[in-house]
Amino acid sequence: MLPIGVNTFLLTSPFTNERIDIIRQFKDWGCDAIEIALEDASHIDPHLIKQALDDNGLRCSSICAAMGPGRDLRGNEAEQQQAIDYISQVLDVMTVLDCPVMVGPLYSTVGRAEQTAEDAYKSQWDVVVKHLKTLAARAGDLGKKLAIEPLNRYETDFINTCEQALRLVGDVDHDAVGLLLDTYHMNIEEKDSAAAIRRAGKHLLHVHACGCDRGAPGNDHIDWVGIRDALKDIDYSGSLVIESFTPAVKVIAKAASIWRNFEPSREAIAVNGISFLRTHFGA
Repeated sequence: MLPIGVNTFLLTSPFTNERIDIIRQFKDWGCDAIEIALEDASHIDPHLIKQALDDNGLRCSSICAAMGPGRDLRGNEAEQQQAIDYISQVLDVMTVLDCPVMVGPLYSTVGRAEQTAEDAYKSQWDVVVKHLKTLAARAGDLGKKLAIEPLNRYETDFINTCEQALRLVGDVDHDAVGLLLDTYHMNIEEKDSAAAIRRAGKHLLHVHACGCDRGAPGNDHIDWVGIRDALKDIDYSGSLVIESFTPAVKVIAKAASIWRNFEPSREAIAVNGISFLRTHFGA
């Protein structure tokens, strides 16, 4: 059975020591793991959080990168450095949390989506590859991994598909770098989500399992049978994490254009989603 978790963005932004109580909430909802959306490494005492995870029999499956304004591996020099510093600091936190992978659009600020000339895109690509090579070496030394996430066209113009992400992984060419595929983004950008998973193969390190509308998985039109079969075909052994948002967490709602509730409650997203994933992927 694949470990099933929920991203902390469902309940709070930012996640800090003061919100350590939600770890127990996730346990009560039936999680095996938690994906911590860590907006700044200084927001938590990782030893304190690790103890709370251990006390509740949970693991940190992943750290979700918060690539907000000012963090951009293809931006100006200051933005590049801020992104490098942030990712490096999070890698240090991961060693304490015993967290295996940092996931997300590590290459750029979320929301940077514009028409980019071919030569400018190539220049940005080369800069991102250079920085990811350095970060991959650091992650590898720590025994950690980085999972590059394609986002939909409205959130980035840089990496939208599995094929593009695989090309980036190939250019970085380091065992510490792989992919995160998200069913929500794939539903928009891929011709066939199951085929994209098979194409990712051994490079797939992490999966976000969300409904087509960002709601609970299973209560939507996504081909979950095809996705389950594809994950089995590639012997996927990572986690399944629900990354859903509601208008109640206003900062994230603004960033992700969440203007309405997709399910009756945040608890419904977690409980119903976990139940579906456990039944569907445990069969």
